[in-house]
Amino acid sequence: MSLLHRDRVLRAATSSFLARGYGSSVDDIARRARVAKQTVYQHFASKDDLFKAVAGELAKQITVDLGKGELRESLLAFALNYRKRALGAQGIATFRTLVPEVPRFRALARDMYANTAGEMVRRLAEFLEQELGAPDPQFSAEMLLSMLAGIDRMKRLFAVLPGAETETARTARIVDLFLKAHQR
Repeated sequence: MSLLHRDRVLRAATSSFLARGYGSSVDDIARRARVAKQTVYQHFASKDDLFKAVAGELAKQITVDLGKGELRESLLAFALNYRKRALGAQGIATFRTLVPEVPRFRALARDMYANTAGEMVRRLAEFLEQELGAPDPQFSAEMLLSMLAGIDRMKRLFAVLPGAETETARTARIVDLFLKAHQR
């Protein structure tokens, strides 16, 4: 069993699941990967296993590291990168693909949250506690992430066009408002 075939199957499955959700057929995935359906099942015991592998890889792509340097600049760089990943075309497609399947894959959803968004909250909370002395760093981290994605994700899900403000300007306003809320 070739790793090359496994990678091709994963890429094809990712493309198919992002386009059609869990309703994608294994036949279509095999066709996209240019492999036999049997090859798909040699690497993944079931369509559920294939979806879980794709979901795990997609979720990892949203995780963003915090930079080093001045507080505002570090948060702004983090925020811009997070928004680019979470609100970009692939981030929105990932959200649309994964959220409807949470009831079917509850354990996977909890693990994915813990290893991606939950881990990002933990690291961001640690950073905010060290750099800001935030009294409730986990709440602060969750609030910042909500400010960065919340309504803008909803707008993109519903195909509402963004206003005239540039992405950088909007993100800077969010970071500045967040920092103002944490001034002592």
